[in-house]
Amino acid sequence: MYEIVRKMGLEYFIFNHLQSSNLVTHGFTTRIGGVSTGCYHSLNTSFHVGDQDAHVQQNRVLACRALGIDPYRLVAGRQVHGDRIRLVEEKDLGRGALSHGDALPDIDALITAEPGVPLSSYYADCVPIFILDPVQRVIALAHAGWQGTVLKIARKVIEKMGQHFATDPRCCLAGIGPSIGPCCYEVDEPVISRFEDNFPGARLANPVAPGKWRLDLWEANRLTLLEAGLQPDHICTARLCTSCRGDLFFSYRGEQGRTGRMTSLMMLK
Repeated sequence: MYEIVRKMGLEYFIFNHLQSSNLVTHGFTTRIGGVSTGCYHSLNTSFHVGDQDAHVQQNRVLACRALGIDPYRLVAGRQVHGDRIRLVEEKDLGRGALSHGDALPDIDALITAEPGVPLSSYYADCVPIFILDPVQRVIALAHAGWQGTVLKIARKVIEKMGQHFATDPRCCLAGIGPSIGPCCYEVDEPVISRFEDNFPGARLANPVAPGKWRLDLWEANRLTLLEAGLQPDHICTARLCTSCRGDLFFSYRGEQGRTGRMTSLMMLK
């Protein structure tokens, strides 16, 4: 379903079905192989968490070069835990690549049909979603925390791909990357109520204490992709919990809010 690639001192994940398409370069970084120190040790790729900018820049360069991507062409958004989607074109190359200030504003999903335009998104517990339409040759990255998940950002990305590029959901391939799992993700009643309203009949949570549940964001996003029209065997879920695996991943909850971020990267060849 997925592999860990060890290259140039880094470790990152790839999905086998995306890799075997031979259409994309992609990966999800771990915390291994960078230059950051302290709670950001070592491959922190986010500018807005308190790490030194010079370290973040160097880490992004390392990650991009391991995947064969030009780090100066990278496109990033300023993520706000919403459902806004941006179509990315060649004119956007370099937006947010080596600074936070010029990233695309208030965006949680990126779509492009242009080869050589590398998309990026940033995580420390939220769900990374990779999407490839191998027929129309369109890619997307979606950042889905609980708010993006309950807003069904993955379905909205597929719909936008259909509107702009004639994507047929039945042809799409999707990967749900490492994020906080149902083993660790504890939420309260207002969050559970939102999920019950938006996923009627789905069994997504288990009670663990009065007013507390553990929520399965992996399954919620898988159901959303199915609702969007993807075939079940076209969806791969890594099922790796970022909070459990502090040796591999940064975790906002696992490290009480002071930590780095991993990156999802994807580019059409």
